[in-house]
Amino acid sequence: MDISVQYWHWLVVGMILIMAEIFVPSFTIFWFGLGGLVVAGLMLVFSGISFTWQLFIWAIASCGFTFLWFKFIRPKMTDRTRAGISREAAIGETGQVIRKPEPGRRGMVRFSTPLLGSEEWPFICDSPVDVGDRVSVVDISGNALVVKNA
Repeated sequence: MDISVQYWHWLVVGMILIMAEIFVPSFTIFWFGLGGLVVAGLMLVFSGISFTWQLFIWAIASCGFTFLWFKFIRPKMTDRTRAGISREAAIGETGQVIRKPEPGRRGMVRFSTPLLGSEEWPFICDSPVDVGDRVSVVDISGNALVVKNA
């Protein structure tokens, strides 16, 4: 049995997958739809592509688009501003010192889960701390956290 798939089949499948993204908000089905449109475009140019190669091109294009989205495009879309941060959400959180404060330079603390959109924050501390110490947030001063030993 020889399957004969035309370019417009891939065009329809691609558009259906792209439209399905409206109902399934994962933003991954979209890239499989785009892969279908790539195959449709190639079928317009090279009409004699076998069904096996069509599926292979669709899989590679879909995986490529998905990889590019998660690796390069999506990280650039995160909001890295600290405007409007919620003070109450930060108070009491604990993190680990990754750079101790020195004269003229603030220390840096890393949280295991992002705190207010970022994993690493500059901090101010009244007591001496070393790299690896656990500290907890007691206040926010400008763009820096005020911490104490946990």
